[in-house]
Amino acid sequence: MSGARDLLARHFGGPAGTARLVAGLALLGTACSQHPHEAFSRVIRFDRFAALFPNWRFFAPTPAQHDFQFYYRTLDVAGQTSEWRPVELIVGRRPHQILWFPERRAEKAVFDLGAEILRYLDRAFGTARTQPAFRLLTGYIRSEIERSGPPGVKGFQFTLVRNAGYDDGEEPEILFVSPYTPAGGPR
Repeated sequence: MSGARDLLARHFGGPAGTARLVAGLALLGTACSQHPHEAFSRVIRFDRFAALFPNWRFFAPTPAQHDFQFYYRTLDVAGQTSEWRPVELIVGRRPHQILWFPERRAEKAVFDLGAEILRYLDRAFGTARTQPAFRLLTGYIRSEIERSGPPGVKGFQFTLVRNAGYDDGEEPEILFVSPYTPAGGPR
């Protein structure tokens, strides 16, 4: 027993030993706080100011498990409604995009706009419609129609669909459908 005491005193005695003990406990606490199992989250309760244990999942603490896809259809001056068309944002990846991929920001922005709109849909669609995210999205779809849509568009309607991305086993879910929006509406 004295051999164990000597070993502890040699490694954890004095100021340097205390520092090693605190650093070891901080490393153990950090590793435990990163684990996804709920039992390990008890360690985080000791960190009242969220400063002791860093969260290495900073960029995706709760990663997305679904994709949002927007579709739109147009109404022309003759009163004909088009088929639903996807708003194409996701393009095939190329090898150089491992290092530099600024186009990804548009995909992320539209995903975030969809998530922001969904936060307000529980209150009422009228509330969601007044939010900046809804106006930005409407403006984006309007410019997309003007850029690549058919001529003579009087107005449009769009919908937000949640799907599982590349997983074809799950059916897409329609989350909301916007009301008719005039093509020449406010920007």
